[in-house]
Amino acid sequence: MVADASLREHDAARFDDPAFTLHEGGKLAVAGTVPVRDTQDLSLAYTPGVARVCLAIAEDPAIAHEFTWISHTVAVVTDGTAVLGLGDIGPAAAMPVMEGKALLFKEFAGVDAVPICLDTTDVDDLVETVVRLAPSFGGINLEDISAPRCFEIERRLKERLDIPVFHDDQHGTAVVVLAALRNALALTGRDIESTRVVISGAGAAGVAVARILLWAGVGDLQVVDRQGVLHRDRTDLNPVKLRLAHDTNSTGMSGVLTDALDGADVFIGVSGGVVPEEALARMADDAIVFALANPNPEVHPDIAQRHARVIATGRSDYPNQINNVLAFPGIFRGALDVRAHTITEDMKLAAADALAGLVADDLRPDRVIPEPFDPRVATAVASAVASAAQREGIARR
Repeated sequence: MVADASLREHDAARFDDPAFTLHEGGKLAVAGTVPVRDTQDLSLAYTPGVARVCLAIAEDPAIAHEFTWISHTVAVVTDGTAVLGLGDIGPAAAMPVMEGKALLFKEFAGVDAVPICLDTTDVDDLVETVVRLAPSFGGINLEDISAPRCFEIERRLKERLDIPVFHDDQHGTAVVVLAALRNALALTGRDIESTRVVISGAGAAGVAVARILLWAGVGDLQVVDRQGVLHRDRTDLNPVKLRLAHDTNSTGMSGVLTDALDGADVFIGVSGGVVPEEALARMADDAIVFALANPNPEVHPDIAQRHARVIATGRSDYPNQINNVLAFPGIFRGALDVRAHTITEDMKLAAADALAGLVADDLRPDRVIPEPFDPRVATAVASAVASAAQREGIARR
C-alpha cells in the first residue's frame, strides 16, 4: 500500500509539471515532403517509379545527396553516459535530450535530425554501429558520451567516414567560448597571444576549449583537473590529458586551481567545481570569468561581478549565455550545404569569428555573444563554415 501511495504521488507530480505535459508523446514526428493523394502519386513515390531512382543511385552513389534526405539530415547519437549534468543515465533516459537536440537542429537551421540512443558503452560496438548507420545520413552529431571514450569514438569515426562527424559537447562549446572570448578580449583591451587563460575541467568540453584556444593563438594556457594543473611531469594523466599537458602550460606551473588563477586574465570553468571568491580576487584587473557549469556555475555571477569586467555563464537567466545552439545548427547547415566530408579546425574558427562579428559593433560587458534567438546566427555561421570548407578544398560542391 505504501508503494502504491508513493506511485500515485509521483504520477500526480508529473501531471502538474509542465515539462511532462510538453514531452507527452515525444517532441518529434516524421512528415512527408511530397503528396500521396492518388495512384499516380503512389507510383512515383513508391513502386514502380522509385526503382528508377534506386538504379540511378546504384550507378552513381553521389546523387543520393540530390534524391534522398541525406543532404539535410544528421544522426544525433548517444550512449547515455554523460547526459547534461545528469551523468550516466542510460540510453532510454537520454532520449528526451536527443529529441530536444534534433528539435533545435530543425528550428534553428532547418536541418533534419534523428535521435539514436545506443544500448552499448563499448567503444568498438558504438563505432561499428554508427559506421553501419552512416549511409542513411549526411552527418553524425555525437552527444553526451563520457570522456575519455568520446575522444577515441570521434577520432575513429572521422577516420572511417567521409561525412561530417562532430561531438557537440566538445566542439560546440569550444566555438561559442572562443567567439565570446574574442569580444571580451576586445572590450578589455587584450590581445589573444599575451592573455593568460586558466581552464577548470579536462573533460570533453575542457579539452576542446583548450585546443581551439591554442589554434586561435592563445600563448599562455593552463588546464586544471581535480588533481591540479596539468603538466608533463604528472604520472596520473590519461593519454588525452598528457598530450594536452605537453601542448599547454609552457611555464611549467604546478599546484591547484587557486594557484593557477593568481594573476590570470581569463577563467573558463567547465568542471562543475567551486571557485572561492578569494581566488577570483587575485586575478588580473578587468578579469574575464566564464563560469559555465549548469545549472550551478563555478562561481555565482553576483560574486564574479565584484572582481571581473566580463562574465558569462551557461544559464539563460544571466547575460552572455554560452549556449551550444549558437553553433551546432549553423555548423552542420554550412557543412551539408557544400557537402563537406569533415569539419576542420578552420571551419570551427570561422564559425566562432562569425558569431563574434554579429555583436562586434555593439560590445558591452553584458553583450559579448549573440542571444540564441538572434535570427542572424545560423545563417552567419553556416555561410562562414561553408566558405571555409570551400577554401580548404574539402567541399564537394
